[in-house]
Amino acid sequence: MTDLPTTLAGAPTGLQTDLYQLTMAQGYWTLGRAEDQAVFHLGFRRHPFQRATKGAGGFALACGLEQAVELIEGLGFSPEQRAFLGGLQGNDGAALFDPAFLDWLGELRPSVDLDAMPEGTACFAHEPLLRVRGPLLQCQLLETGLLTILNFQTLIATKAARIAAAAEGDAVLEFGLRRAQGLDGGLSASRAAYVGGCIGTSNVAAAARFGIPVRGTHAHAWVMAFDDEREAFAAYADAMPNNCVFLVDTYDTLRGVDRAIEIGLELRGRGHEMVGVRLDSGDLASLSRAARAKLDAAGFPAAKVVASNDLDEYRIRALKAAGAAIDVWGVGTRLVTAYDQPALGGVYKLSALRPDPGAPWRRTLKLSDTASKTSTPGILQVHRLRTRAGTALVDVVFDEEFGPPQLGDAPTPVEAIHPSRTDHTSEADHTNLPAAGEVVVEALLQPVLREGRRVAPAPTLAAIRERALAEVASLPEAVRRIDAAGAYPVTLELRLAELKRGLIAAH
Repeated sequence: MTDLPTTLAGAPTGLQTDLYQLTMAQGYWTLGRAEDQAVFHLGFRRHPFQRATKGAGGFALACGLEQAVELIEGLGFSPEQRAFLGGLQGNDGAALFDPAFLDWLGELRPSVDLDAMPEGTACFAHEPLLRVRGPLLQCQLLETGLLTILNFQTLIATKAARIAAAAEGDAVLEFGLRRAQGLDGGLSASRAAYVGGCIGTSNVAAAARFGIPVRGTHAHAWVMAFDDEREAFAAYADAMPNNCVFLVDTYDTLRGVDRAIEIGLELRGRGHEMVGVRLDSGDLASLSRAARAKLDAAGFPAAKVVASNDLDEYRIRALKAAGAAIDVWGVGTRLVTAYDQPALGGVYKLSALRPDPGAPWRRTLKLSDTASKTSTPGILQVHRLRTRAGTALVDVVFDEEFGPPQLGDAPTPVEAIHPSRTDHTSEADHTNLPAAGEVVVEALLQPVLREGRRVAPAPTLAAIRERALAEVASLPEAVRRIDAAGAYPVTLELRLAELKRGLIAAH
């Protein structure tokens, strides 16, 4: 027997799930269905942070795939984990799990296939971000962990992209660790924020683990630890002459700027340059303009004005409209907690099933009177059609066994198929797809794992970040704006649309 798989934390990941995944797993095992072949897809139903359009507009940035792969690679159960499960009791006081099932879990090794959108890919509601294919029991056990990873990191990367867009090219730093949802949430948030467009983090553990540039200044406590502000700045300059961004609002902000300038001149005399000043309270627009004027007049045109204090894309946009002279934005709470939308709402749905590899697939769907909650059946792939200049035009979801969409066809918008409206008419359809030769076609779900093993090295986080920046830039203006009014078209290929209608009608 091979060694148990482990995560970076050193333990198998089998317990990173909800209890009902394990009770269902025992049910599949008991019925002899643990090795049935299944296909699951993970996606979301509404775009985040689009309050005005109720989720119809906007976009998201796929993020968290590397940690999802680690979860799958680590699928297994240690003796200690199985002993814990063995101690759980049912309502009658008897053991919840069959000891023979727990022994079987001890031999479990990941063998699923994973296809996914590369991290940093712009993604939209009602299309799969990833596809898991393999033994039913394994696919089921992975649901909760995959959702928590992709839901959170996709949400934070998207929020960071929106904040970076509002900053209009200014540097954005992620300062959120102290307000994050625990140390582990802080790590994930820092990673996702960097993917989304932040240039660095204050989180030293994230910098060490992921290679993110780390930035920081000093706190109000440093100033308060000395008899006066000038003494505090001078002491910091002595201790850290190559990292002097002075926090100037502990007492009187503009007097603090004057004292920072005094120490900055002394630093210059010793061969060092003051990096800048930081504002953390008050009227940031007027204070930043005044600070900028003082720095320029004193001969520090390169010194940065850094601002923090409950910033997000809306406040940054308002400050820029008010003429704020801010060079660097330190964003914390409202970024790492996704302040105005605490969850993405991703879902993981079974879409195809067969008893063994030689049998035909049975397509499955989850039906709902709420149109957005009706899942799409099949073994899905997504083609993105772009102009030759790279602008994204439309995404077409199709079943791989039916084959790719034909350019020139008229696909069906996903929202046009509703359980109470199986007599769908073409009025809601988008116009025909462009003809061949007019567009570039990109398959979004790329092979990541085969039989539980990676098919290629993971990209660097810097490469993921570059992809994210390029993806946002490739979106139509109406879709990528903070107050996006345009809905990017996600459509179903004709044969897949007919399959979905047929399954809806059959139920």
